[in-house]
Amino acid sequence: MSRVPAISTAMVTALLAVLGGVLVPHLAHLPLWVTGGVAAAGLLRLWIARTGRGLPPRWLLAGLTLGGTAGVWAAFGTLADLAAGVALLAAMGGLKLLELRRRRDALVLLYLGFFLLAAQFLFSQAPWTVAYLLGGMWVLTALLVAAGRDAEEESPWAHAGLAARLVGQAVPVAAVLFLLFPRLDGPLLGLPEEGSAVTGLDDRLAPGAVSQLSRSDAVAFRATFADAPPPPGQRYWRGPVLAAYDGREWRPAAASEDPPELGGEAGSELDYRVLLEPHSRRWLFALDLPARDPGGARRNGNAVLRTEEPVREVTRYRMRSRLHAGLREDLSGEARDRHLRLPKEAHPRARALAEEWRREAANAGEVLRRALAHLRRQDFAYTLQPPAYGENWVDGFLFEDRRGFCGHYAGAFAFLMRAAGVPARVVTGYLGGEPNPAGDYLIVRQSDAHAWTEVWLPEEGWVRVDPTVAVSPARAEEGLAGSVPEEDPVPDMARSEGSWLRDVRFRLDALETAWNRWVLGYDAQVQRDVLGRFGLGDWPRMVAGLAAGLVLAGGLVAGLVLWRGRTRREPAVAAFARLERKLARAGLRRHPAEGPAAFGERAAAALPDQAEAIRRAISAYIRLRYTLEGAPEGLRELRRRVAEVRVPRKPKAAGEGQG
Repeated sequence: MSRVPAISTAMVTALLAVLGGVLVPHLAHLPLWVTGGVAAAGLLRLWIARTGRGLPPRWLLAGLTLGGTAGVWAAFGTLADLAAGVALLAAMGGLKLLELRRRRDALVLLYLGFFLLAAQFLFSQAPWTVAYLLGGMWVLTALLVAAGRDAEEESPWAHAGLAARLVGQAVPVAAVLFLLFPRLDGPLLGLPEEGSAVTGLDDRLAPGAVSQLSRSDAVAFRATFADAPPPPGQRYWRGPVLAAYDGREWRPAAASEDPPELGGEAGSELDYRVLLEPHSRRWLFALDLPARDPGGARRNGNAVLRTEEPVREVTRYRMRSRLHAGLREDLSGEARDRHLRLPKEAHPRARALAEEWRREAANAGEVLRRALAHLRRQDFAYTLQPPAYGENWVDGFLFEDRRGFCGHYAGAFAFLMRAAGVPARVVTGYLGGEPNPAGDYLIVRQSDAHAWTEVWLPEEGWVRVDPTVAVSPARAEEGLAGSVPEEDPVPDMARSEGSWLRDVRFRLDALETAWNRWVLGYDAQVQRDVLGRFGLGDWPRMVAGLAAGLVLAGGLVAGLVLWRGRTRREPAVAAFARLERKLARAGLRRHPAEGPAAFGERAAAALPDQAEAIRRAISAYIRLRYTLEGAPEGLRELRRRVAEVRVPRKPKAAGEGQG
């Protein structure tokens, strides 16, 4: 075991604290063994610093490094993934603590802290993440100043003050780069891939799937309307359309790439903007029915807004939708067969009931009315806690328990329609939207997730039918909390009306929305629009503006540094300047290339009666300025030694000759 190097316990403690601080936001995606290993390494290093014991040998650290790398590979299956990279950096940071010998090692650990701090921004771009990042940068920079100055005896507040000035001076440069630096049309860095715990709707619907999602308070998206938003009963937000059924779950089927023809009146159209949270899927949401394509997405034949790439970052888009509209489609041939197809022998009791309606009804509209009347008469219940139905779930739901969530109603109703000879499919999305009193927009949460049915009628095309609302009309008007039993586990925001915590969350959401809209939403198109107002819309002018902005910001920073340098010199330099002024009264002026020691010897020779006082003052200055020994006490000694130098009013002849 090697002996502990001369690095102070205070510095070790500070490094442990800052490493722990930058790792706190990463705890959610770090393996437990990495977190525990870093904590154990930190405690061991602190014990070594306080007891004076030796550091672990290098061969042991090398073995732990290989083991940590292998462990990260085993946990993530790769080292190239974002979460795997963060875990590897965290593990290496813990091991670096165990070889903390010199200030060079401290600098490496601090640089590692900067990387870990910046990596958090790849997981979350919320405004409080940025505030945490800026605070962490300030603390890391303060420790960097302390380590670089070799001035552990100086006040920590002096280091913190200098770090604050350095970070503050970087802000105007960062602002200019943010506004003017050319932006790519896609994300610069990839965010977490599919399957990485991103909350959102799937493109498959099995019984009970949506009920799990509806227990989440997470925001799905926010919508701002040019005029008044639609009434609650019309807030259907269209997502994936599911037309293939295998007896257990509904899945998407092939759809035309051409946008559909909409029915209804053009006067019922609404314009609005959507701020969509990342959900790692290739679709956007729009009020039923979308009447145009937004940038970056296209409507397919099912009126689903499809994107080329998964939505992995906050996405802003403008939309127009037509309410009270149907999808006009000449459904015939293979398309009609696809929307009537059912697995053989599936759900025989439901099939028999539907075939009875088909025999007795004059047309598809009559079948639809009979099915809805059946749901209303049979004492069905809407609940977040339905029983676990087996493979024959439609029969169990319709004829036995009669309790289910929207997925049960939509899936079973579509089956009944197909069995009765009426083309049908399931549509998933959201129903609802809560106005935020702290902002002029609607919040649609994951708890608003919903599924409904579309049936095809010869005279109207595809028409929305919501069997859930037929059973529980409160679902459309009052939302989830007003439509399920009191004992169901509804999210906090759905049942905390009037609470102060709810108001706080609304205000925080308004802050996050403004941040997403004006900062994260500052994409290539917004940049062109903003800069175009100042005549900088094209690339050459943008580059010229960027250069001018950088020159201006650099000039401001340089001017501030020079001004502060003139007005606030270091205390040691200021004390030495007073000594120079004293000696100048005796005709002794320091030459431009003359060092303090040479100048002191020349002054001592010219003023023999003050020689000892001059040498003591020069020695105190050199010791403080170049070695920083006992900085606070050394500064007081320097000032005292300068005050002891007594210079005559008029110079001596020898002094004149020496000047």
